[in-house]
Amino acid sequence: MGSNAISQQKPPPRLGGENPYLWPMLESLPYFRALLRAVEADFYRHFKLSPPVLDLGCGDGHFASLVFQQAIEVGLDPSAHSLREAKQWGAYRALAQALGAHMPFPDGYFASAFSNSVLEHIADLQAVLNETARVLKKNALFLFCVPNHRWQDHLSFSGALRRGGMHRLARAYTAFFTRISRHVNMLSPEEWKQRLEKAGFVVEVWWHYFPPSALHALEWGHYLGLPSLITRKFFGRWLLVPSRWNVAVTEYFLRAQAELGEHPEGTYSWYVARRR
Repeated sequence: MGSNAISQQKPPPRLGGENPYLWPMLESLPYFRALLRAVEADFYRHFKLSPPVLDLGCGDGHFASLVFQQAIEVGLDPSAHSLREAKQWGAYRALAQALGAHMPFPDGYFASAFSNSVLEHIADLQAVLNETARVLKKNALFLFCVPNHRWQDHLSFSGALRRGGMHRLARAYTAFFTRISRHVNMLSPEEWKQRLEKAGFVVEVWWHYFPPSALHALEWGHYLGLPSLITRKFFGRWLLVPSRWNVAVTEYFLRAQAELGEHPEGTYSWYVARRR
């Protein structure tokens, strides 16, 4: 998992068998997003989130509807459009439209929280971490996952440009892809430790996942998945024909990546933090 100053435990092993989330994700998402979400979803099987639970940055609610058997007490997101979609999935008992830095809840309201691939998009990160700590009870679990400090260095196209000596173009492409991905925070474990401790958390364990080969599939999926964006715009769904036969070949090639779990060269990181 890499060496740094954070005291770690060994991450939980995969529970074995096929990743059960790959097909449900492929059925309703572009393949590159489905792959990442399937890997992340599989980690949640190792944890029990005590109610009431907060989903920080719930988006359209699709992820929570597939991952959790029980309804999550609150899904919070600043986007009214996303919350309207989340209501349709029925994954939450309540939905709240608010910024993560200004949550409409009293101190110590939640017993646990999670934030799935959200914190990398937030400019005022420290304020959101501080506010998350405020609304959590003492000893509450906080799970989150984010792209890490390796993410930009392992993009395939910029890597090819660097190998060809085109360093300026490589930097331009990296900046472009980072911008369209809306990534603001791509921090190392040590940087996350400092941020979290400042907010009032302690990091219990972390691990990397999603190696460069998986990142390349995600990167090129942004371009190969453009027809899905058109389908989403005109028909309200990413896949025009959400049948297994339609994505069987895609599922076959993604299956090995979906079952990797923790990976020492991963470009994303999973954190288990606890409110002090």
